[in-house]
Amino acid sequence: MEKILVCDDDIEIVDSIEIYLEDAGYMVYKAFDGFEALQLIKSEDIQLAIVDNMMPGMDGIRLVRELRKFCSIPVIMLSAKSEDSDIIIGLNVGADDYITKPFNPLELVARVKSNLRRYLTLGAESIRDNIFTAGDLVIDDGAKQCFVFGVHIKLTPMEYNILSLLMKNKGKVFSIEQIYQKIWHDDGRLDNTIAVHIRHIREKIEINPKNPQFLKLVWGVGYMIDNEGNYAKS
Repeated sequence: MEKILVCDDDIEIVDSIEIYLEDAGYMVYKAFDGFEALQLIKSEDIQLAIVDNMMPGMDGIRLVRELRKFCSIPVIMLSAKSEDSDIIIGLNVGADDYITKPFNPLELVARVKSNLRRYLTLGAESIRDNIFTAGDLVIDDGAKQCFVFGVHIKLTPMEYNILSLLMKNKGKVFSIEQIYQKIWHDDGRLDNTIAVHIRHIREKIEINPKNPQFLKLVWGVGYMIDNEGNYAKS
């Protein structure tokens, strides 16, 4: 029987989640602040944690930061905030999933099952391998989504594929021919297709496309994603 930790300063929410998780066959441990949750994770064989974002004392963000120093279990963050920036902060500090309040308890149980299945059958690293960051540029390769400064950016499938290739290889320069080969599985054509896609991507993700922070041109070589997302003319 998998052991689930539920941490929220709202006792009624904790008790409600406990009922649904126990009905689904899980053993539930309850905590009402981050410090209590950390002690339970250290002392018990917890397989997944459900953590509220806003708690007095030690909030959910700090709790996730602390547990990630010694623990790789999946974490589902609960939040009353639905802004993309709050979601990205949670993912960046180490949460694996999020759900906003008010939520359907059956949806939460479904997410628990999904995260546990991936963690127990595929391993801990596979859950987190789909998040790639470069400063304030983030892609969630599982959801095929891009965020910049916490704002969801809509990309075409081809734009996403190019950006994903570069994000997964931060700091590595890809020539136009290499991008063709990786994305189109083609040896490369001497036209401006790549340049056009790059321009469109920059127009969507850069504050100033002429002075890009993320997607850089290395003259005479190709394109790359800056490791930290620093400004530099290219």
